[in-house]
Amino acid sequence: MAELRAVVMRPDLERLGRYDEYRVRQRLRDGFSPRHTSIITSAGTFAGSVTLRPSDSGHWLEHFYLAPALQGRGLGSAVLRTLLTRTDASGDLVRLNVLSGSPARRLYERHGFTVETQDAIDVFMLRRPRSGQRACATGDHA
Repeated sequence: MAELRAVVMRPDLERLGRYDEYRVRQRLRDGFSPRHTSIITSAGTFAGSVTLRPSDSGHWLEHFYLAPALQGRGLGSAVLRTLLTRTDASGDLVRLNVLSGSPARRLYERHGFTVETQDAIDVFMLRRPRSGQRACATGDHA
């Protein structure tokens, strides 16, 4: 998982001048929550991972990585739909952060996430449960 994270995040981290060979792997190790992490498989092979970690205000969607060869084929959307169906049923908010300029932001926006806050590096996003009030942005969408 740490190696997949390094591969997937490298282009965005390099673009932002933040790529560090050691740190990109260590951040996953430091924040890894096996209890809340699911391994994603495709055709019986490791395809990625995703963590849905409970918090005081809902859940944090973290460590969502798919092998580059499987991106853009609907697998990420299918995984996200499954997770969000559960959080919608429990009425929970879901938060995440994505790197500024990352193409993953479009995936999250298609699934109802809106910008809560952002800076030059990170975009923090929020999704309110679909069964409740529709999500609204409290941050800048630029």
